Amino acid sequence: MKSPRTIPAASDTTTPLKKALTTPLLYFFILGDVLGAGVYVLVGQVAADTGGAVWVPLVVALCLALLTAASYAELATKYPRAGGASHYATLAYGPFAGFLAGFCMLAAGIVSVGALARGFAGDYLAEFVTLPVALVAVVFLGALALLNARGISESTRANVVATVIEVGGLLIVIGLGVWIVLRGDGDVGRLTDLGTPEHGPVAAVLSGAVLAYYSFVGFETSVNVAEETRDPRRSYPRALFGALITAGAVYALVGAAAAAAVPTKTLVESSGPLLEVVRAAGGVPTELFSAIALVAVANGALLTGIMSSRLAYGMARDRLLPGFLTKVLPGRRTPWAAIAATTALSLLLALTGDVSTLASTLVLLLLVVFFLVNTAALVLRRDAAPQDHFRAPTVLPVLGAASCVLLATQIEREVWLRGGAVLLVGAVLGAVTAVRRRRRP
Repeated sequence: MKSPRTIPAASDTTTPLKKALTTPLLYFFILGDVLGAGVYVLVGQVAADTGGAVWVPLVVALCLALLTAASYAELATKYPRAGGASHYATLAYGPFAGFLAGFCMLAAGIVSVGALARGFAGDYLAEFVTLPVALVAVVFLGALALLNARGISESTRANVVATVIEVGGLLIVIGLGVWIVLRGDGDVGRLTDLGTPEHGPVAAVLSGAVLAYYSFVGFETSVNVAEETRDPRRSYPRALFGALITAGAVYALVGAAAAAAVPTKTLVESSGPLLEVVRAAGGVPTELFSAIALVAVANGALLTGIMSSRLAYGMARDRLLPGFLTKVLPGRRTPWAAIAATTALSLLLALTGDVSTLASTLVLLLLVVFFLVNTAALVLRRDAAPQDHFRAPTVLPVLGAASCVLLATQIEREVWLRGGAVLLVGAVLGAVTAVRRRRRP
């Protein structure tokens, strides 16, 4: 059994990254990442699996996300370093698990940014102007990379504005849904309609919760900026739980408003279910939601790009990726090499369009990461921290790990085959990295 380690106290001089994030900025960072573009298409997909009671799997997914968030809060306040899940898995299990966790996060993040770049160039933008996808992707990702490199405080302040716009759009949907019900055109009875012809109530909730769970991912990216937070031991738990609960409340209200305002069949058949609420209410231009969706896509890509670059930087510092990725701009103190590398890979995916085969594996990849994080939180309790940090009740990491296994059993076989291929690549590269690291003096 390994002997306990004492973690060195963190200080502003032990990291080349600038400590610029306050609790409000971190709160909006997490909220903006969770309230991404997915919510604008999610409601109809959840309704197809659940029925009119869309809010139920959303609440269940929130509870499951909070279990894993508790482990992240403990680890991020105990080890406030860029690298996140990769760093925790490395400390708990060694370089192989650390590389696998980081590889899964990087794969998910890079593919996500590439997909969002293509999404930005799609139908929402076509409401205003028609441009080649390649041109839009190059300009879009280039602008985000420059904002990312300019500084974490500038990026997160831009995120505050974008998050306010995103939340404002969702509040409009909630208000319009209430208006439709009050004028007698809605049906609140649909809010208790749980189950479909294919699934009973329990199976419907589990099936819907898998889709709903995807809407809450994004909170895990915030651990990669803990090193740039002024007081992570105090700020991080408050920002994390506050943002998740806020997002959960907004999601549940949006789901309830949409289900009560619009027939379930209409939501299921629509690729823009929230737009159906706007059409049913009348009086609000549909172009408004196209603009809001573009802001949501851009904001999600910016925050995921920040996560990917910080994760690559942290893994390189842990000698799990090439050392040149640790290069930092002297004045800005941002990891420019990691930003350039992750942006280039996302651009490659966006230009080739070969993202659909990996996009459906994102949830599976993140469940692997979350399982490692939940178990690492328990393993790393052998380490003695020099300062107070958040400590989750033991039952929460245990239930968090169990929830990952439960949700993984609900994922389709085809997704497992694609995800398994990605995991196999990560396992091979991780084994090579672990061997090389052991050979170093």
